[in-house]
Amino acid sequence: MTNKDIVTLNEDLSHSSLYSEDLKPVPPQERTWSMWSLAALWVGMAVCIPTYLLASYMIGSGMTWLESLIIIGLANLIITIPMVLNGHAGVKYGIPFPVLGRSSFGITGIHIPSVVRAIVACGWFGVNTWLGGLAIYAIFNAVTGGIAVDGLSFGKFVGFGIFWLLNMYFIWKGTESIKFLEQYSAPILILMGLILIGWGAKEGGGFKNVLTQSHYLAAPSIEIASGQNIIHLNPAMDSDGNPKATEYRLFNNDQPENWLKLVNPDIALNGPIENRQIQLRKSTNGGFVESSIVDLSVQKINASSTDSKLWSYILWLTIMVGFWATMSLSISDITRYAATQKDQVVGQFVGLPATMMLYSFVGIFVSCAAVIIFDDILIANNAPWDPVTLLAKFQNPVVVIISQIFMIIATLSTNIAANVIAPANAFSNLNPKKISFKVGGLITGIIGIIICPWYLMNEISNILIFISGLLGPVLGIMLSDYYLVRKMEIPLDELYKEEGQFKYTNGFNLSAMIALALGVFVAIIGYFVPSLEALYKLSWFSGFLVSFVVYYLLMKLKK
Repeated sequence: MTNKDIVTLNEDLSHSSLYSEDLKPVPPQERTWSMWSLAALWVGMAVCIPTYLLASYMIGSGMTWLESLIIIGLANLIITIPMVLNGHAGVKYGIPFPVLGRSSFGITGIHIPSVVRAIVACGWFGVNTWLGGLAIYAIFNAVTGGIAVDGLSFGKFVGFGIFWLLNMYFIWKGTESIKFLEQYSAPILILMGLILIGWGAKEGGGFKNVLTQSHYLAAPSIEIASGQNIIHLNPAMDSDGNPKATEYRLFNNDQPENWLKLVNPDIALNGPIENRQIQLRKSTNGGFVESSIVDLSVQKINASSTDSKLWSYILWLTIMVGFWATMSLSISDITRYAATQKDQVVGQFVGLPATMMLYSFVGIFVSCAAVIIFDDILIANNAPWDPVTLLAKFQNPVVVIISQIFMIIATLSTNIAANVIAPANAFSNLNPKKISFKVGGLITGIIGIIICPWYLMNEISNILIFISGLLGPVLGIMLSDYYLVRKMEIPLDELYKEEGQFKYTNGFNLSAMIALALGVFVAIIGYFVPSLEALYKLSWFSGFLVSFVVYYLLMKLKK
């Protein structure tokens, strides 16, 4: 696409209440983001703790490391397609998500999906800012020789405040500073991943030997033979392939029995499995190292699962697609700064799927290596799947400081691009004349504090993932409107007129509202009706398809 293909405003609409300097179309001379800028942006966003953890959850559910990577790669190829399709309008018209959404939802109706998307981002902003603050707190302890305390502390809140201000600095400096952050953090983050892989291979006895450990991580720590009181242990192995644990003991109603030598992995029990637990240990130079305690009755319940492998693949594919569901809505917030369609298409396809696969593999490989390297990891339950737990095992202050700096860069680059730009534009769209992009970013930061992520991190994460899965209908409506209804031709000036074509009925396009309601209904009905559970587990796909089709049919009936 050349500059002559970029659509610009024909009228002076600066007097309109829907127009502002932050929401106006980006003129061609200000399109400074190349394909490498966009690829770097995705590196910056994708390298984060959740990406590191993704494959671990899949391996924990029984998949191999290769199956996990294939599903992650396929899911991110799938989500990049609507990402690129929705990014097309950003390049052609230079407009952000809330302005583009006026076409399909109406000048008032767009506030519903854009604010929901903004609230989701504010939640993630709070969670990531707390994690970034913990990295600063860890650096302070490493420099001063302090000891990290469990629970909340004054030092952790100081770290949170410093990282919060760092986020606000880049927002206040504007989009060029964000591009600078992403471009320079991308090579650092890629280098960090390669260093981690090199460390794991060197210390873990070789590349192939490390990946062998994924077999033990995929299997349950304890397996119970069906209909028998026989348990099979899957202890972690050392670099020579020998079990690290040498003894075990059983608990009966929380009462520990004597430690016994671990002769073979199969142990026959006297009496029922219910209310029984098991623990492993090995001797060390300083005494003994013990594993966590495993509840046998829980293992028995898990062992009775009848989910098929294919169904498990589909479920994980849906979850992986939903991982970037919110960004697929607001991607025009970014692509409006790209000069050509080639830049946004190539940049996104190079940046997103490849980075997600690379860093998911880093998480797999390093965790498998840690099982071999660290003496205190005796079973899969104790594997340090998250980088925070992994870093805690190093005693060298220099290693801790350098690795935590990497963590800060990774968290900051993700937070700014994925969790601040979109809500800042959404809040600005509520009142363009009074709420600038900078003020919108400040509102995002304040909400990120109000939610108190230090108290509700786990609960917030579950809620945000649930909501993200329900945003498929919004994307379905937007793509249906842009490609089927309008054939990629939007009267740009009308998007900024209070009494223009997109006022619809009191600012709401009823066709979009109906399609949105039906899409969300289909996505969540399976939660309440067991026979329709598949619709809920495939909520992003089911909601997207229903809203896509319903919106098109309703708009066609209007003509």
